[in-house]
Amino acid sequence: MKISLSKWICIIPALVVMFLFPLEGWAQEAYEGYIWDTEERDVRSINGYLHDGSIDGAYLPTGSFNSPEDIFIAPDDSIYITDTGNNRIIHLDEDNELIKVIGDIEGEGMLNGPKGVFVKEDGMVYVADTKNQRIAIFDKNGEFLKELTAPSSPLLGAKFSYSPSKLIVDKREYLYVVSEGNTKGLMQIDSMGEFKGFFGSNDVPFSLKNLIVRLIATDEQKAKLPSVRALAYSNLAQDSEGFIYTTTLGTDINQIKRLSPVGVDTLNQANNTYGDLTSYEGPFKVSSFVDVSINEDGLITALNLTSSRVYQYDKLGNLLFVFGGNGAQNGVFTTPSSLAENSEGIIYVVDKGRNRVDLFRTTPFADRVHKASKLYVDGHYEEAKDIWEEVIQLNGNFDIAYHAIGKALYKNEDYKDAMYYFKMANAREDYSEAFRLYRIEFVREHFAWFFSGLIILFIVLRYGIPAMIRLVKKKSNPKSRTESAMKGEGRVS
Repeated sequence: MKISLSKWICIIPALVVMFLFPLEGWAQEAYEGYIWDTEERDVRSINGYLHDGSIDGAYLPTGSFNSPEDIFIAPDDSIYITDTGNNRIIHLDEDNELIKVIGDIEGEGMLNGPKGVFVKEDGMVYVADTKNQRIAIFDKNGEFLKELTAPSSPLLGAKFSYSPSKLIVDKREYLYVVSEGNTKGLMQIDSMGEFKGFFGSNDVPFSLKNLIVRLIATDEQKAKLPSVRALAYSNLAQDSEGFIYTTTLGTDINQIKRLSPVGVDTLNQANNTYGDLTSYEGPFKVSSFVDVSINEDGLITALNLTSSRVYQYDKLGNLLFVFGGNGAQNGVFTTPSSLAENSEGIIYVVDKGRNRVDLFRTTPFADRVHKASKLYVDGHYEEAKDIWEEVIQLNGNFDIAYHAIGKALYKNEDYKDAMYYFKMANAREDYSEAFRLYRIEFVREHFAWFFSGLIILFIVLRYGIPAMIRLVKKKSNPKSRTESAMKGEGRVS
């Protein structure tokens, strides 16, 4: 059977894509890839991550996990899982084989409902031993060293309840602790267990309704009104530069923050929304981010309990990928609680509802996007341009690619083409600036013609039009024509 020329035209590009872009990027998953564009519409996208196996403990000497809450991946890519229901920390190597169990031996180091774990570069393990209301510290061999019990300070108040759930340790060996129910910020504790103060507290949410009620309410009614408090942090992480990232529950703006050493949010210059922006399947539900991870390139990967999805952003907060969802198939979750990323870019997601950890590996499409994104964020627009063009050919809905190409063209002073890409990316401010410079450039390039045109216009206005007016008046005046004729006859006679 002969294949027509028109069919070959369709088949050949498809074959090229198959060879250049492996089929795993298009593999069927339990979730569909999508992304939010600049007009807040969810549009189809190629999956950036594919499910690549699970760890449930059943094949390990330890037996199955029980409601695991947290996960931490050390610099050597070994894995620490907070097996909360079994009151222990499971330490695995990079091949998911058991190294040791921490905190399951009777004695001072016995854990009780731990919910968080952090491991320093020297191998020291810090555990948020929640039900014991302490931080338990173990050496690199899993031997118990000491505990940091509930701190005492006038700043905490008499009614403060210490319930540590998540923590990190900085280079000064200061601990930053999330205590359940605490709305004053992260607890800052030194290596001796002394409370140093609250760090980076959330703002108190403004409510016009509450303001009006308080303005018109009597003193007795005001006394019965609930107090308005700042929102509590749900989790935290630290990047290679020492910035602390946090997640916050109960708000639809700035749910993810990057705190400077003085506690100022440097990620959100204005109010930003993370997670899903709208809902087409019933009432919109506010995102509940329960964990965040930052890799060496500054990529921000956050876990949303409400949608059971993972959202990945670049260092500037631009959305790159969404994956996961709610369900019982591989690749989706029932009750996700934590995530972490290793040096190879594999993302581990803890699903405490299914008592396991799911692994996700990047697709070739994500590898392209990540490479281009790093160049773009670092300001290497021209080097990233070719890769972004490949991204657009594979996925025309990737707005950030259009914006990045526009930046490269703008930097190269190709303002006309930059305007096109900024328009495609809906980048109004950048489009306006490119248009302004293109207009100046256009005038400069056509100055000779423009100036000549002005001279011609001046001559026409100064001499041509008055002459034409005189001529028209002369032709339209009968008396003038008669006098001219009579003068002519007189000369003849």
